[in-house]
Amino acid sequence: MTPKCEPLCQFSDRLYFTTFPHPPPTAQVLNRLAAEPGNQPRVRARPKAGLSTSLDEHASYYYFTIDDQLLYLSFFQDWGPLNLSMVYKACILIHELLEDSELSSHRLVLYSSDDPKRKANAALLMALYIMIVQRRAPWEAFHPIAEMEFMPFRDAGRGPSDFNLNIQDCLWGIWKAMQNGLCDMNEFNVEDYEYYEKVENGDWNWLTPNFIAFASPVDTNWIKREKEAKENAKPGASTATSLSSSTNTKHALQRKLPTPYLNCLDYFEKRGIKLVVRLNTELYDRNTFLDRGIDHMELYFDDGTNPTDEIVRTFLDVADRVVESGGVVAVHCKAGLGRTGTLIGAYLIWKYGFTANEAIAFMRIVRPGTVVGPQQQYMYLKQLEWAKWAAVDEMKKTQVAQAASTQFATPIVTPATPPAEADEEDEPMQMTPTRPTIELPPVTPSRHIAAAAAKAKEIAPPGQPRKTPNAKRVAQDSDEEDEEDDVLPALGIAPVARKMKPAPSRGITSSEHRPSRVTRSTAGAAAIKKTGTGAATTVPASPVKTSRQGPNKIPRLASTRTTSAAKALAAANAQPQATTRQLRNTNANAVPPTPSRLPTLASSKRPAHAQHANSLTDVGNLKRAALEGKPDAWVASNVAAVVVPATKSERPGLRSVRRRRSSFSSADVVA
Repeated sequence: MTPKCEPLCQFSDRLYFTTFPHPPPTAQVLNRLAAEPGNQPRVRARPKAGLSTSLDEHASYYYFTIDDQLLYLSFFQDWGPLNLSMVYKACILIHELLEDSELSSHRLVLYSSDDPKRKANAALLMALYIMIVQRRAPWEAFHPIAEMEFMPFRDAGRGPSDFNLNIQDCLWGIWKAMQNGLCDMNEFNVEDYEYYEKVENGDWNWLTPNFIAFASPVDTNWIKREKEAKENAKPGASTATSLSSSTNTKHALQRKLPTPYLNCLDYFEKRGIKLVVRLNTELYDRNTFLDRGIDHMELYFDDGTNPTDEIVRTFLDVADRVVESGGVVAVHCKAGLGRTGTLIGAYLIWKYGFTANEAIAFMRIVRPGTVVGPQQQYMYLKQLEWAKWAAVDEMKKTQVAQAASTQFATPIVTPATPPAEADEEDEPMQMTPTRPTIELPPVTPSRHIAAAAAKAKEIAPPGQPRKTPNAKRVAQDSDEEDEEDDVLPALGIAPVARKMKPAPSRGITSSEHRPSRVTRSTAGAAAIKKTGTGAATTVPASPVKTSRQGPNKIPRLASTRTTSAAKALAAANAQPQATTRQLRNTNANAVPPTPSRLPTLASSKRPAHAQHANSLTDVGNLKRAALEGKPDAWVASNVAAVVVPATKSERPGLRSVRRRRSSFSSADVVA
C-alpha cells in the first residue's frame, strides 16, 4: 500500500507537488506501488474558494525527489533558499522528465519530506520552474501552494530569526531581476558558478551583469610586511632593523600571491572589471589591482553595522556611473556577504525599484548568506528613502535635459509650502522668482464652452445649512469683503473660508531643526578614500543628501488606476511596460506612455533567443507560450552538463553535486 501523502498540488497538466512524512520513501518504492491498482493519490482541487480533494482512478503517476541530491550548505543557522546553480539543475531535470517519451502518459510528482526546510526548498524549486521555464507570472506559480504552510527562510546569524523571507519574496525577486535583464539563464554557466564560488578558487558570484560580490583577498605576506613597517616607524627603531626590514620586503615582493588572490586578479582583468570597492580593513595591497588597470575605492564601515547615508550616496553615484558606461563593479567585505549585499541591495532598490525583501531574496539565491542580522531591518527601513532618492535624481536628470534642449540653464525648482496670506496692513511680501517667466497668449474659450458656462450660471445653487445661526456669529472674518468677490464662474458657489497656518521663516529650513543621526561608522565615513586611476571613481565634493531635506521636497509619482480587471489586462496587452533601463535612456522631451501594472519579460541578450522572447512580452502571450510548451533554449542545450541521460532501464537523473566550503567564519556572524 502506498504511504499516505498530502493531497497533490497541481502546477500544470502533468506537474504535481506533495510531501510524505519524514523520512519519505524512496522513488523506486513509490513508483512500484503506484503501478498497482487502487493506489492513486488524492489531488488537491483548485476551486475559487474552499479546499477539496478528488481521486483519478485512471491516471498513472511517476514520483521523483531532489531532497538527497540538492542540499543547502549552511553558514550557521540558515537553510535556504537553494542557490542559482541548484535552481538551474532542477529546471533541466524537470524538463527532461517531461520530455521523456516513456513518461509521456504519466503525471510527474515532485515530492519531499514534510521536514519544514526540505518542504519549502522543494516547493520553491517547482514554483521557479513554472515561472522561469513555462513563463508564468509569479502569482500563478505560487497559486497551487498558496494554501500550504511553509517555514520562512532565515539569515545566517545567531539566535532566533527576527526577519524572515517567504517563497513569494523569492519568486518576485527573480521575476524583477528577469524584467530588468539582471538574471538571464541563457548567459548562466553552471560550471563557472560552482568553480568560482569555492573559497580555494576565489569565492565570488555574479549578482547581476554589472556587479560581482566576492570575499576579500588575503595576502599574509603583505600583512606581515605592513605590521613590521609600522613597528619600525615607531621612535627608537634601529637602523639595522629598518635595513633588514627593507631586505625582507624586496624578497617578499618576489613571492607568489595566494591562488585565490591570483585567480581573482586574472579573472577581473580578463572580464574587464572597472572598479573594486573595499568595505573592510586592508588585507591586501590595493596596488595589485591598480597595476592591472582596475580602479580601487575605499568605503569602510564596521563589520555587522549599517552604512551611513554618505557611504550609500557615494556608492550609488560611483557605481551607477560605471554601470551606465557598461562597466562592472566588484564589491567585497571580509566574507562578501553582509556589508557587500547591503550596498548592492541598496543599488537594486534605487535603480530598479526592488523592495527590500525582493532584493535580499534575489541576492540570497544568487549568493547564499547575503545580508545578515540588523542589515535586513536597515534595508527594510531605508527602502522608501532610497526610492525617493531615485525619484529626485530622475527629476534632476529630466530638468537638466530640458534645460540643455532649450539652451538656457533652468534652476531646479523644488515644491515648497505656500506662504501665509498677508493682511492689508502688512507690507506686501517680496517673492523672488526662481526661473524666468514666459508669457503665454490668452486662451479664448470656444462658443460651446461659453454657452455651457452661461447656462450653468442660470442654475441657482442649493441652499447650504449653516452650522451656527447668524445671531451667534460674533466674530467676523477680516477677509469677508474679498470672499464676496471670490465666486466660482461656473456655479456661483462661494468657497468655504479656511485658515492658513503661518509658514516658517524663510531663513530657517526644517532640516536644521531635525537632529542628526549618529551611527557607529560616522567617524569613518568622514575619511572616505576616493582615490583611483580613472575617472570612474571621481566623486563630487558634496554628494546630494536628499534624506536630510525637509517635507514637501519629494514629488509625488503619478499612478494609474483602472476600474476593472478587463481594462488592466487590455492595457497590458496593448502596451507593454517599459523597463527601468529603457525609461532612463529615452528622450527627455518625449512624453512616456502610461506604464502597465503587469510586469513583462525582458528580452534575452542572445540574438537567437531574442526573437522568441520579444514575442512573449505580455501576460497573455506568456500563458499561450506555456500552453504550447515553448521552453527556453538553455533548458534543452545544457542537459549533458547537469543531467545524466535517460536509458532503457533508468530515468534522467542529476549528476553529482559539487560541494562548497564556506568562508563565513564564526567571527563574521552577527550576534
